Amino acid sequence: MISLIIFFNSFYDVYSTRIKTLETFPEKLEVVKSMEGWMEDNVLTFLKPVESSWQPQDFLPDPSGEGFLDGIKEIRERAAEIPDAYYVCLVGNMITEEALPTYENVLNTFDGTRDETGASMTAWARWTRKWTAEENRHGDVLNKYLYLSGRLNMRQIEKTIQYLIGSGMMIEADNDPYRGFVYTSFQERATFISHGNTARKAKEHGDVLLAKICGLIAADEKRHEMAYTKIVEKLFEVDPEATMLALADMMRKRIKMPARFMFDGQERDIFRHYSSVAQRLGVYTSKDYGDVVEFFVERWKVGEVTGLSGEGRRAQDYVCSLPSRLRKTEERAQERAEKKTSMVPFSWIFNREVEI
Repeated sequence: MISLIIFFNSFYDVYSTRIKTLETFPEKLEVVKSMEGWMEDNVLTFLKPVESSWQPQDFLPDPSGEGFLDGIKEIRERAAEIPDAYYVCLVGNMITEEALPTYENVLNTFDGTRDETGASMTAWARWTRKWTAEENRHGDVLNKYLYLSGRLNMRQIEKTIQYLIGSGMMIEADNDPYRGFVYTSFQERATFISHGNTARKAKEHGDVLLAKICGLIAADEKRHEMAYTKIVEKLFEVDPEATMLALADMMRKRIKMPARFMFDGQERDIFRHYSSVAQRLGVYTSKDYGDVVEFFVERWKVGEVTGLSGEGRRAQDYVCSLPSRLRKTEERAQERAEKKTSMVPFSWIFNREVEI
């Protein structure tokens, strides 16, 4: 009986939260619905036609060709020169990309913009599906390339992907499209930076083809960042007060990476360890996060927004002061990190140890 009461109370909490969400944002629903034509003309244009898009096979040995085995040999020869720490970062990035079904599901929780039927022809729904289709190539090409390298425990990587998709993700946007698109703007810029840095590192280690792959992925992320940034820019134009409050709320929560529930079946802290390696190698750092916040404060001209209420101005002040505060926090964290290092095994590289 007690368990039944707990179940109904839990169900009521979820249901009432959903109803509250719908009741809290009626103006926002009207705003995003009114942006349908604007989306068509200003955001869908960031998508590329399938026929002119790169595909994973453009960078992989042709399995139907006579040079297939020679192509694999070349990949393995280049892979032999790349350090384990770099592979940890690249695998972490690839696993993050492979969890794409989860990210599409999250986009489809946003009120007013979700794909209601799975094949809706609204501009919002088409953007979500086609953005997903473009992003799908990223994990695909990295997965195949890493498989052919022969350097990695692919079964452990595959388990990590399955665990991550099964765990879902939480961005604490409360189904609010304003908060949701703030998150996606930040996330796309973060992945642009991360893939761009893995491209540079690959080139430094002599794998020019891998560098090109990571560079093309970074270019996609940049293009998608521009689209989501433009959406938030438009929201600031048509609904500055609510957009400012949404931005401040997401900043207080701090943008959390979508792969933070990563698990390989052995190490619960694998995401933290992967993040530490990325920090040490300069693939994605706490400084980068501060730079991203500063970038968007300037890009959206947050300090110039007018017509705000007292609450809106307080939110504005908080967001504008955040970059300098993050700089100070990053400096202290960097000092601590330099004093404390350890070696940690990663199942992805057959439990070889990497410094974090």
